[in-house]
Amino acid sequence: MGPTASGKSNIAIEIARHFPVEIISVDSAQVYREMDIGSAKPDKETQAAIPHHLIDLIDPDQHYSAARFREDALIKMNDITTRGKIPLLVGGTMLYFKALKEGLSELPSANEHVRKNIEMEADEKGWPSLHETLQKVDPLSAARIEPNDSQRIQRALEVYYLTGKPLSAIILEPKALHLPYRLTSMALLPSDRKVLHERIHLRFEKMIAMGLIEEVRTLRNRYDIHANTPSMRCVGYRQVYSYLDNQISFTQMQDMGIAATRQLAKRQLTWLRSMTEYRVFDCLDQNLSHQIIAYLRTTN
Repeated sequence: MGPTASGKSNIAIEIARHFPVEIISVDSAQVYREMDIGSAKPDKETQAAIPHHLIDLIDPDQHYSAARFREDALIKMNDITTRGKIPLLVGGTMLYFKALKEGLSELPSANEHVRKNIEMEADEKGWPSLHETLQKVDPLSAARIEPNDSQRIQRALEVYYLTGKPLSAIILEPKALHLPYRLTSMALLPSDRKVLHERIHLRFEKMIAMGLIEEVRTLRNRYDIHANTPSMRCVGYRQVYSYLDNQISFTQMQDMGIAATRQLAKRQLTWLRSMTEYRVFDCLDQNLSHQIIAYLRTTN
């Protein structure tokens, strides 16, 4: 586990050179086909050399969820272990890790009618206004959701409108769980947040140079998607989409994309602080891969 740009994928490949593992992606953007550059998806050569799973599952106009991830991950973990290999789960979508380890509350399925009504209200009043509404009906959820985080505001309000209960109350209800695996959990955390921010800056610029804008343009032409489609809410894609809609300039797109990625890293680190039972490694350490390989050799 770890924040974006912490080097998780590179470490996973290094682990695969020493242990009989197959990689399971824990990334809410990599599940989408044709979203390769902005999701930092492993290239085809890497995927051919080392088995990767839960990548390229759905089209960008489709929906994926933490519940489906848990189901898909458990199926793949069973397949991998049946072949005598070790599942190596790698990614930064902390909700997926949490769902796998702790199970999920019984939340209602997405309701298109309710969602459209929320989106219409947001178009009229703005997401900060809907965040104020959320503060009234579910202050605990509102406290952990940013005023412009449209996806999470929408889901929290949707759950409240469908159930009459705050999302924060439902997720505290007891969950049935059986995870038939012993987990060895590791987190890559930065000893210097500024260096991580520099990595984020350089990586986003590299994505632009690699053709992220053309990637999003192709998706817009090929699929029935819009700015509020879940795939286009992914960090980087959202900002490029706005640029292609002529809502912001190229420079603004770059600045906003980098800032959004830094906010994502901040949320990931907050998630990790709330989680327990994992071994921490400094993602900036020059001997990181040697430390992790040595640690894994000593685990039972």
